[in-house]
Amino acid sequence: MSARTARTRLLAAAALTVATLTMTACNSAEGTRDEGAPSASSTESASSSTTSGGTSTGAGQTSDKGSTGTTGSTGTTGSSGTKGSTGTSGSTNSSGTSGSTGSSGSTGSNGSDDSESNLSPCTPATTRTTATVVNRPLNHVLLTVTNTGAGNCDLAYYPAVRFGEAQSVPPVIEDSQPQAVVTLAPGESGYAAVIVSAADGSGTDGYTAKTLEVYFNSESTTPARPSLPAKGVYVDSSITVTYWQSDMADALSW
Repeated sequence: MSARTARTRLLAAAALTVATLTMTACNSAEGTRDEGAPSASSTESASSSTTSGGTSTGAGQTSDKGSTGTTGSTGTTGSSGTKGSTGTSGSTNSSGTSGSTGSSGSTGSNGSDDSESNLSPCTPATTRTTATVVNRPLNHVLLTVTNTGAGNCDLAYYPAVRFGEAQSVPPVIEDSQPQAVVTLAPGESGYAAVIVSAADGSGTDGYTAKTLEVYFNSESTTPARPSLPAKGVYVDSSITVTYWQSDMADALSW
């Protein structure tokens, strides 16, 4: 073989090799274009599939958020604030109007003892009054008022007494108040006790009184004047009286 012939074959082999490499490279580039980045149209398609709630994962997530929004609609339960309208039950203040029953306090006007206006008070003109110093209990003077008139009369409250020149009315023993006003039929008597001094000598400003005026109650204007023992009656600052009683024993029990 000549040198020219050998060179020709060598070049042919080299050209064949280059051609083979070029074809391989071309095949490789085409594969790359097949796997290239998606076109804008395919991106829009994917976006529309997400919007249309397709099977894509993004669409499913959007659907889940929408369902959460519906639970948000449970905020309408906030309208249960209308329960606050049960506050209208507070209008049961109208029951407070039952406080108007407090107007029944007007019955308290009976505290003025309107019933007393129906009484027929005993007076010195239609009664006889005596003052007796008793042996027991000590230092007690028993007042006795007897009805000498033709009709009933009433001894209300308690006597206001004045021994000698006394300037004040003795206080009453409140616990001695009877359940009802003492009413005297003709010939009947009512009683009250005057505790003129302290049995233990604790009273002060003592003096001996020889005269006595008895007003049947604090509203009386004309007194009865029963006589006292000639030696008089010792009186001190502890002097007190009882309410009028229908029984002598009740009057002397204080």
